[in-house]
Amino acid sequence: MISANNRRAQSCLHRSLGRGALITALCLVLSPLTNAANLLDVYEAAKSDDAVVGAARASFAATRQAIPQARSALMPQLNASAQTSWTERSFPGSMITDPFSPLAGQELPDQKFNDHNYNAQLRQPLLDMNAWFSLGGAKASVGAAQYDLAGTEQELIVRVVQAYLNVLRAQDLLDSTTSEETAVKRQLEQVQQRFDVGLVAITDVLEAQAVYDNAVVRRIQADGDQDIFFETLGTLSGDSYDLLDRISERLPIVDPNPANEEEWVDTALTQNLGIRAGQEQLTAARRTVRARRAGHYPTIDATVTQIHSVTGAQNFYGADTTDQTVYGLQFNMPLYSGGLTRARTKEAQAQKNQAQELLLNQQRNVTRDTRNLYQAVATDVVRVKARLKAIQSSQSALEATQTGYEVGTRNIVDVLQAQQRLFSSQFDYADSRYNYVSNLMRLKQVAGSLIDADLAELNNFTDASDQVTRLVSLKNRSGDTSPN
Repeated sequence: MISANNRRAQSCLHRSLGRGALITALCLVLSPLTNAANLLDVYEAAKSDDAVVGAARASFAATRQAIPQARSALMPQLNASAQTSWTERSFPGSMITDPFSPLAGQELPDQKFNDHNYNAQLRQPLLDMNAWFSLGGAKASVGAAQYDLAGTEQELIVRVVQAYLNVLRAQDLLDSTTSEETAVKRQLEQVQQRFDVGLVAITDVLEAQAVYDNAVVRRIQADGDQDIFFETLGTLSGDSYDLLDRISERLPIVDPNPANEEEWVDTALTQNLGIRAGQEQLTAARRTVRARRAGHYPTIDATVTQIHSVTGAQNFYGADTTDQTVYGLQFNMPLYSGGLTRARTKEAQAQKNQAQELLLNQQRNVTRDTRNLYQAVATDVVRVKARLKAIQSSQSALEATQTGYEVGTRNIVDVLQAQQRLFSSQFDYADSRYNYVSNLMRLKQVAGSLIDADLAELNNFTDASDQVTRLVSLKNRSGDTSPN
């Protein structure tokens, strides 16, 4: 049994390669296409394999290490050191003068001995405002990086939807140009027949031929564009797709919910991930200023030092071994550092001002984008309805023009132009639906409310029984390398 997918593949290849390739297309029917996908399939693959998201995750993993690095300055520090040395000592001409020594009057003997010691010190900062504020700044910086990562993952949803819609858009344009080519070719054949029997002038034939040639060019361009957009979609996950589900006509085209522009703006100013990252960056900059100012403040450390030393030099008691434990408090007061602390504080203050201005700019841009996208979605709703009516009007106009041509009140140019308007209105209708989906996703993104569930909901309106077939895959499978 021939599946519906293979029937569509046969039809698509037949349309693109011409009637002479029908045998090739029938062979293709026996070798079904693979790697069919819907919108959610593409997104799930991209979510784990997209290089942009992968790089953002790695960057966040690196940034989050700033917290333990900053915290380390407040944690106990344990250091140990050891030393050993070998000494050879001689006393030429020196005599033992101790009258009680049995060796009195003899020359002092040479000495060879080893000294070694080791010590360990535990240091616990008790007061270090610089380190304390630096830790707060590190936490805020990591918070900003986390929002940046969430924004990149959110952007992936938009990129997947946009790339997917571009394939569908390219296919609709290809369908439109192919239908136009077929219709104009049929019209050209009819005009040629009418010219052969003397019913029309040669100008009608030339006009139809010119329109047909242009239609062929547009169809060839649309054919190439379809493969380009399939390839672009594949770069998101590294996969290659042969079949994609179309978006069904069941997709509701409705106004944004809530239907209040100001509510969307308020939500965006609160939830937009770029704004939240900017707020964290400003917090980090403020804490950096305080940390730099703290460079003037004193520090206090508690220390415990354990020392063990052994010397092999001979004395009255023989070899000397010493063990001691020293407890201490260390107070350090920076007095003057050549102006370094003051300069670093001014630098941090300027960076704080920069973060504040960047946040303000982000808030203004988000407000603008939210308003523009809200209006765009509302306009798309009206436009889709208008495009649908335009198809009906163009169809009626074409039928009337063809009737007029038959009775001699209209010429062939009028008929060809009416056909072009019909095919153009059909593509414009599909294009307006894709624009609606794209703008709605971007509106949710700028408002900070776009999540995986939104894409899953959109995927519910894809139709596995109506798919787009990659033409290059068809031709490669059939072994055909000839131009269309």
